[in-house]
Amino acid sequence: AVEKIQPVQPKLEQKLSTEILPEISDKIILAKSVTATLSHLADLDQQAIQTHQPLVQHQQDEQQKNNTVVNEIIHEADLALQKENNAWSRLQAGMQMNSVMNNRVKVQLDWFLAHRDYLNRVMKRASPILPFILDVVSEKNLPSEMALLPIVESAYQAFAYSHGRASGMWQIIPSTGKYLGLKQNWWYDGRRDIIESTHAATNYLQTLAKQFDNDWELALASYNAGPGKIRSAIRYNKKKGKKTDFWHLTRIRRETKDYVPKLLALKELFANPEKYQLDLLHVEDEQSYDIVELDSQIDLALAADLAGITTEELYQMNPAFNRWATAPKGPHRLLLPKENTQQFKDKLAQLPKNKRVNWVRYKIKNGDTLSQIARKYRTSTTLIKNVNKIKKSNIRAGKYLLIPTSTKSLKQYSLSKSSRLSKIKNVPRSGKKITHTVKSGDSFWSISRKYNVKTRSVAKWNGMAPIDTLRIGQKLVIWKKTSAKAQRVSLVNTSPQQKMHALRYTVRKGDSLSRIADKFNLRVTDIKKWNKVGKYLQPGQKLKLYVDITRQSG
Repeated sequence: AVEKIQPVQPKLEQKLSTEILPEISDKIILAKSVTATLSHLADLDQQAIQTHQPLVQHQQDEQQKNNTVVNEIIHEADLALQKENNAWSRLQAGMQMNSVMNNRVKVQLDWFLAHRDYLNRVMKRASPILPFILDVVSEKNLPSEMALLPIVESAYQAFAYSHGRASGMWQIIPSTGKYLGLKQNWWYDGRRDIIESTHAATNYLQTLAKQFDNDWELALASYNAGPGKIRSAIRYNKKKGKKTDFWHLTRIRRETKDYVPKLLALKELFANPEKYQLDLLHVEDEQSYDIVELDSQIDLALAADLAGITTEELYQMNPAFNRWATAPKGPHRLLLPKENTQQFKDKLAQLPKNKRVNWVRYKIKNGDTLSQIARKYRTSTTLIKNVNKIKKSNIRAGKYLLIPTSTKSLKQYSLSKSSRLSKIKNVPRSGKKITHTVKSGDSFWSISRKYNVKTRSVAKWNGMAPIDTLRIGQKLVIWKKTSAKAQRVSLVNTSPQQKMHALRYTVRKGDSLSRIADKFNLRVTDIKKWNKVGKYLQPGQKLKLYVDITRQSG
């Protein structure tokens, strides 16, 4: 064994010295070299970081600037998208009327600029229905400025009612409403129906434009005064050899002379909001409600409950309904917020038709009349007759009547016609409050003479027009005049609900007694008595006013 091993030893030593050791040595040298190189590179990296720190900071600053630019671009894109989907932008794009800026327009423009809070309220009221009105105006190829007309007519108030019996946001009088095919009855007034009145008003404007060769200034004047009066004014100018455009017509009312300038002033404002620093309320350019068709009568408070909204919200979207329910005979249509429509449909489907109104079995008493019973249950004699199959008005004591009634208390129907009239009659005013019961032969004129007040005032105090018909037994509120001194005392020492404030008002250019009275909810006669002024006012003139500050909002 030893002999066999001995020959191997020299070979191993030889291989170790000639092959293995040199290879290991080379690897050790390489490792040391690599380590040294890495260490050197680390030192160089540290030096580079220290040496080029400003460059790194500069690059970071540039990146931040780039991010800022990108964010600005995104923000501008968002604004552009919002503008594209803004109903006011569509209104601006569809304007067709010529811009006019004369003294008459300037007076109206100055008034609007001085009453920006009024414009804000108007825009807020318009926002739910502006997209729909723009749709209708566009379908009929009318100037989009027509969507501003409800501001002039009613400040976009669907419940507006004028001394001339005009009603609704388009202020349509009964005869014109009938001519335009709008239904008007005890239960419903189509002049206040958002959809029906808009179609009727725009159809009428379209007709007037054709009559006056697409002269929109004359068409608008005709909408206010009636086409007959405008044609008469044009004929008069022709005979006198004068121009016959709107601006040269003299035989028209002051209201009509101001009417067209008001719309043109609004056009100027809404076409150039940046110029006048007018912040346009963003209005999504899509309809916010759905139309629901009904085939039977329904209590409006119940309908609101089914939809999950308040009764007041339902009335605001459906202002044409005069009473607590739709009419007994359908079909009917309700406007509801899109997000509430499906809930309403689902719950209505589960409700039998005979449960959609409340029914009372009433026992007739001695002395009862159908009209008395109808008033008691806030319904109509016609409905009681139809439900109970009564042909004549004679009824017998001891018999029973089936009467449909409201499901909620009267307070729940705050925007029904009867509730609105009650609010008007209870508005605190100056003077002594008297209740007058209408007798046979009474008229607004005879009543106003009896109490020494104006006919128009009597109508206004009772939510009526001077040409409305009075009913025997009807209760009217009268505010009887007192002396100027007594008025001042009564205005200062008034009810706890009122907060009277004496103020000095400086007359501005364009002011009138009626405009100031409207602004502060006063009577022209009161302003005259407090200040001993005549019909005309001068800019800079000082007026003393006694104002109830609780009535200065809205």
